[in-house]
Amino acid sequence: MRIAMVSEHASPLAALGGVDAGGQNVYVARLTEELAKRGHDVTVYTRRDASDLPDRVPLPGGAVVEHVPAGPPVPVPKDELFAHMPAFGAHLARAFGRERPDVVHAHFWMSGMASQIGAGPHGIPLVQTFHALGTVKRRHQGMRDTSPYERIGIERQLGRGCARVLATCTDEVVELGDMGVPPRQVSVVPCGVDAEHFHPAADTGRTPERRLRHRLLACGRLVPRKGYDQAVRALAHIPDTELLIAGGPPAGAVEAEPEARRLTGIAHRAGVADRVRLLGAVDPDDMPALLRSSDLVLCTPVYEPFGIVPLEAMACGVPVLATDVGGHRDSVADGITGRLVAPQNPCAVADAARELLADERLRRQYGRNGRERVLRHYTWARVADGVEQVYRLTRSEDAMTTEVAS
Repeated sequence: MRIAMVSEHASPLAALGGVDAGGQNVYVARLTEELAKRGHDVTVYTRRDASDLPDRVPLPGGAVVEHVPAGPPVPVPKDELFAHMPAFGAHLARAFGRERPDVVHAHFWMSGMASQIGAGPHGIPLVQTFHALGTVKRRHQGMRDTSPYERIGIERQLGRGCARVLATCTDEVVELGDMGVPPRQVSVVPCGVDAEHFHPAADTGRTPERRLRHRLLACGRLVPRKGYDQAVRALAHIPDTELLIAGGPPAGAVEAEPEARRLTGIAHRAGVADRVRLLGAVDPDDMPALLRSSDLVLCTPVYEPFGIVPLEAMACGVPVLATDVGGHRDSVADGITGRLVAPQNPCAVADAARELLADERLRRQYGRNGRERVLRHYTWARVADGVEQVYRLTRSEDAMTTEVAS
């Protein structure tokens, strides 16, 4: 099958940890890799954000990344890319005219907009994954939402007009329904995790660290919606415990990051500054060992479209304490692989953390359960199985529609 992946701001080649580089980049990269491994012809179309980038970059396994000229060839915040999507779409239309894909899979709403422009003239079926919905973002961020005004209207039109929406969790199906997208048009396939890279094997040959009795870890992009402030506030009620926060710019520059300064201020006011460490960006090769070094991984965002960190922790055999939002409701089995607590409630986080830290046997059981759950449901091979089924369904529906029309 010839597959066009469109990911306008989230390149599979990007370094992770920046404001606009996170789970979507991982999803596109790993799904592309898995599909190419199965013999599919996959091209990822992403925006050129540097003048010295080659037009096409081969990926291990046979896929290709094509850099699309749309807007200036410099980094641009994703919320400022909207004006450049017609140019992106025109490029896709030309590319699809030269070599027609069997299906186009758009990632994020602006990719969907560009993909409609590119695929429409050629009658190519479009699968849309939003990764995050504007209605949810605006509900939680209000006036702090920097998305273009047009976002929600375009998302509604995309959801109703594409061949199929590929949602990453059941909570998203409900949100899409409220937008007028019928459930029969939506398929749920979760995100995945590399269960060979993230694994529970003991770390050998390492010098033991000097540390407090317990360690909590939070990781991901260093942005307010990730809710690290809730973890910092909770720490004031969790004695003899340290909190590590991994993410953002490199360690030497993290103190200058606005969110890092805000968290440091909260830690000082809460009296826990000596127990909070901002690690900055962590090399992906070092992440499994860091996860395994923790007693409990905290995932405390106000909202989370899916959330890959819980899967990485579970794959490493580490229990997860997460807010009861979005994709966490699917991935974290409450009372089996970890705990779910109400969002924006540091007291609930502290209560659950103290209970889990006091029971090592329960933590170990949660860790084993988490690893088993990942292997059953969340490997990239499992994800690719589901996505392939969606592509085949979309192509068969398109063929039936074409036959009826003729």
